[in-house]
Amino acid sequence: MLYLTSDNFPIFVPFGVIGFYRYLWYCIRLAACFAYRPVPLPETPTYIAEEDVTIIVPTIDAGEEFKEAARSWLVGKPKEILIITEEKMLGPLQELANAVDPERIRVLTVPFANKRLQMSHGIKNTTTDIIVFADDDAIWPPTLLPYVLACFEDQKIGGVGTSQRVQPVGINMTVWEVLAAFRLSIRNIEISCSTHIDGGLPCLSGRTAAYRTIILKDPEFLYGFTHDYWLGKYQLNSGDDKFLTRWMVSHGWSTYVQCCKEAELLSTMKPNWRFLKQVLRWTRNTWRSDMRSLFTERYIWTSHPYVAYTMVDKLFNPFTLLAGPCLVAYLVYKSTISTDNGGYHLPWWNILCSYLVWLLATRTAKLLPHLWYRPQDIVYVPAFIVFGYYFAIMKLYALCTLHETGWGTRTGIGDIAAATAAMDKQNAHNADDNETVNNSHTGELSDEKFSSFNTKTSFDNSYIPPKMQRYPPPAPPNGLQDMSQPYQYSSSGSGSSGTKIGNGSGSGSSSNASRNGSGSGSGSGGGIVRRETNGRRMDVIEESYLMR
Repeated sequence: MLYLTSDNFPIFVPFGVIGFYRYLWYCIRLAACFAYRPVPLPETPTYIAEEDVTIIVPTIDAGEEFKEAARSWLVGKPKEILIITEEKMLGPLQELANAVDPERIRVLTVPFANKRLQMSHGIKNTTTDIIVFADDDAIWPPTLLPYVLACFEDQKIGGVGTSQRVQPVGINMTVWEVLAAFRLSIRNIEISCSTHIDGGLPCLSGRTAAYRTIILKDPEFLYGFTHDYWLGKYQLNSGDDKFLTRWMVSHGWSTYVQCCKEAELLSTMKPNWRFLKQVLRWTRNTWRSDMRSLFTERYIWTSHPYVAYTMVDKLFNPFTLLAGPCLVAYLVYKSTISTDNGGYHLPWWNILCSYLVWLLATRTAKLLPHLWYRPQDIVYVPAFIVFGYYFAIMKLYALCTLHETGWGTRTGIGDIAAATAAMDKQNAHNADDNETVNNSHTGELSDEKFSSFNTKTSFDNSYIPPKMQRYPPPAPPNGLQDMSQPYQYSSSGSGSSGTKIGNGSGSGSSSNASRNGSGSGSGSGGGIVRRETNGRRMDVIEESYLMR
């Protein structure tokens, strides 16, 4: 190749620099991946799955694989599993739930198949501190829940992800499943690397991810989550995990990923060409979400600069990847011309063989972490190389078709806007019913908006996420308080709010204190949480800190 560069050396310098830069960063990622350490199990855990975990599974077509997945979830002893489906699938899914564990698995329904509406319905029916979203085919190791909950010992952590690998549908993996396994192996390196470098993640994968319920109960989140539009007119159904990840970043919450065998789930992939349709949907979601993170919301630049760098790199990746074969094609053409007419010395077959050897060597090196465990997959490295170039072209196609918001690989997904409108109508009807009940039962709050639950996290003054401001109470008319109202306001004093069911006590005057308890702790007047004397529990009014 040095002989080739003697023909026109300046042409090859930029491409050499690009190649050196890309593989230098890959070596840095590997080093960060090796330096990464998962969060260990605490000696005295704050969170216990039996008390604090609800698993939410949105699905419309779960089959027999659901039984194996559900049994793996139940090994971790969660308090409850909520299966959220559309109304016409209630019977079949109830049969599946009854076959596994009818006591700990509940099946709830929404009017139409819509993943985000199904997830939000599950959130509203959750009473535990931690929500874990899971795909209906995600198989967990017995230790997954304890290792996920260990991350929440840090009160700054709002969401936790896991590492993943592919579970074959049949006895042996198809080429499509091997390609998916290659992608997951590279992804495991990338997420452990970014977590170690700056604590950020490009995405908390929806296959399995855990969140604090207090964040997701926020009415602002629930509305934004179910009314998410691209360019203001294309409503989104998929991409829920990207939305959740961006919400963590934009509202001051940290994230973490447990990349270890104890928290590594198994997930099935499409064993045929339909895998390409999955990848296309994921690619569109990535384009939309990354552009929002980088150019619209922009919190990622200061919160997680390394993750921002990887997002920018992905924007240019298809162009730099396709530049390689374009350059080789140009060199092959030039090598067919005589040197007297400006051609190159090396024959075309020499250039082409050198390029193919380079591709095989570098791509195999990238896949070494996967090949260490499955060396038999080395025969699929050429297919991975071909798929890489196909994927680059697909990314450009996805960029030009971001208005396409369909699911692509599932039947039964109808009009997103119609499903959202139906759910909004149902929620408005339920709200009217609740208001009627409230008016007929003085002092009792049955409205879902004011439902309360206990959380074990102690949000003291040393940490309140930047965007999680305390809810400012409205000033009572004429400075007087109406003693007939269940929540009273205080214009001064310290403490957070009590709730209707609270019985906590402490020093200082509280704001929003309930009839049955006074607020305790420290904080500005108008806070929306009440700490108990042990400093660990608090009750939430209006469902959570309101994100402002």
